[in-house]
Amino acid sequence: MNIPAFSDVENAHQIVQKYAHRTPVLTSSSINKIVGGELYFKCENFQKVGAFKFRGACNAVFSLSETDVQKGVATHSSGNHAAALALAAKMRGIVAHIVMPENSPEIKKKAVAGYGAKITFCTPTLQARESTLAKVVAETGATEIHPYDNFNVIAGQGTAAKELIEDAGDFDIIIAPVGGGGLLSGTALSTKQLLPNCKVIAAEPAGADDAFQSFHTKNWVPSENPNTIADGLLTSVGQRNFIIILDKVDDVVTVTEENIIAAMRMIWERMKIIIEPSSAVPLAAILEGNIDIQNKKVGIILSGGNLDLGRLPF
Repeated sequence: MNIPAFSDVENAHQIVQKYAHRTPVLTSSSINKIVGGELYFKCENFQKVGAFKFRGACNAVFSLSETDVQKGVATHSSGNHAAALALAAKMRGIVAHIVMPENSPEIKKKAVAGYGAKITFCTPTLQARESTLAKVVAETGATEIHPYDNFNVIAGQGTAAKELIEDAGDFDIIIAPVGGGGLLSGTALSTKQLLPNCKVIAAEPAGADDAFQSFHTKNWVPSENPNTIADGLLTSVGQRNFIIILDKVDDVVTVTEENIIAAMRMIWERMKIIIEPSSAVPLAAILEGNIDIQNKKVGIILSGGNLDLGRLPF
């Protein structure tokens, strides 16, 4: 299995910086006072499509040869990756075929359609998503771009941590949320190359703790019946991602739903920025006392800001 290295993140950055935003790194003195450490937030909620996913999709689409892109790209996704791939394909002038569960949030269906993708709806099971995608790929000849278990996607996601370190310097700890592991594995590749002594820690909802179980038993455990408000973190960790995580991540911790909501509210109130629940999971781990950050300099990747404003948890 082909596993990316930091040199692939550097190559990805050459592509990604042409099309993606170099998102700001923000701090909050009031949050720092509450937690007793120095936090730096990499704001991927300000990224195109409102999430870090644009980095990986952009790298994957623009890394394809002219031959491979002629028939377009395809994926299954209920959310941010669908929008990211649709926009990246539009920028390259090719078609994106997106398989979406019929119960996907309306705002996400509209976003994907708005970027000009061809959407095929399916029943909301992983089996239906995969079989429908296989059919679409067979019919169209499109190149499949997996949301996280994909060489170029992982390399693209690693550009967020690379920018964070370039813009804010040395860190003691960098924390990312983990769902499929695209952001986490990319973050680990960049961090361990640029700051070998910096710890990389993943935070995950206790109601969807497959990465936590997989990491601590060293055996891949699938995500079964996950239950969390952090809807971006419901998937099982990918195979490539898991190999990188075992090699380069220092710890995986879990957090309660109460603390996810508290952390999300704290960022909205104190920093005046909109983040989705998945983005709040790293700060939740700090509030819960699962990561010791006393007097340490800590980087946090805020993964995105896409949520239904009519269904806020506070």
